[in-house]
Amino acid sequence: MTAPVRVWLNRTYAENVFFIDLLRTGPRPVHVLATHVDPDSPVLAAADLGALEPDGLSAENYVEFALEFCALHDVDVFLPRLHQLAISVRRRDFEALGTALVCPPAPAISLFASKADGYRALDAAGLPTPLWRQADTAAELLAAVEEIEATGAQACLKPATGAGGEGFRILTREPFSLRRLAGYVDAQVQLDQVVQALEHSDGPAELLVMPYLHGPEVSVDCLADPDGRLLAAAGRSKQGRRRGFTVEPRYLEPARRLVEQFGVGYLSNVQFRHELSGRAVVLDINTRPSGGLHQLRLCGLNLPAAALELALGARPLLPTTDELVLGDYTLVPAAQAVLPRQPAAPAIEQIARTGQVEQGGRLPAAAAR
Repeated sequence: MTAPVRVWLNRTYAENVFFIDLLRTGPRPVHVLATHVDPDSPVLAAADLGALEPDGLSAENYVEFALEFCALHDVDVFLPRLHQLAISVRRRDFEALGTALVCPPAPAISLFASKADGYRALDAAGLPTPLWRQADTAAELLAAVEEIEATGAQACLKPATGAGGEGFRILTREPFSLRRLAGYVDAQVQLDQVVQALEHSDGPAELLVMPYLHGPEVSVDCLADPDGRLLAAAGRSKQGRRRGFTVEPRYLEPARRLVEQFGVGYLSNVQFRHELSGRAVVLDINTRPSGGLHQLRLCGLNLPAAALELALGARPLLPTTDELVLGDYTLVPAAQAVLPRQPAAPAIEQIARTGQVEQGGRLPAAAAR
């Protein structure tokens, strides 16, 4: 009997309970390890071994912890989310332990860690992007908003760094009123409040300003070989409750060009929205699997299992685009088990016993083999 492949997922989002399910339905037996700082993360219960990991480590010291964890638990394949860039930089150190990393090369991760740098690279490559401006000061923000409003669009902003929709706000010139206190909290913020905050800021804000883009949002999940050659991709459209799959070239072709030009190996995600004209433009690039990746099982794709095959040097069997089952669907909540409260993971206990965790969550040099 073939020994299970030992796969580690570090501090990941709750939806990856479904990622683990897909690994288990692949062609190889797997033994899944998951770590998190939240003892109530359902990913810990979904794994074969769920354990707590240290909190507050710097990126450099987290990599040392990860190397120790891989050595202690004989990890064959590591899919990092937290500190992905720092881990990718040390890829050869992990390979020396016999651990393959499922993440893009460090240059691709670094490029798209900054949304501003990413947009500049896409513009230079001739890929479709929205009108965007970087605003570090109040004057730059006002100029960007006026330019966008002159096109008939409403301006919005988001930080130049961050994941998902963190920090996204829609700018409004309407004064604050009691009407804003009724109903649910929304993403709107008064322009004059942001201007005032920038005027009193001690440093540059590093904000991106762009038009509010229309739906549907289309999220293209991609699988590429380690060199960045696209092997499979499918889009998921989202508008209200209704979801659907798409393989339209206006989404898949820019995603292919992006992945291959910038060498975004393994699993990634390219998000699109639409300008007033209907033109699809790249909204965001994630150099990690998306939280909704598991939904592709409905159209016949198991990209987590295929990525595992690539990491092990095999060629995954993938359906062609014509063989995908396209259609609409929706999402409903589901209950997931959690583990009983636990004090610490075995690897953390080992670090704690040797007294190698200093105040402030840093590992001393002696802990870095």
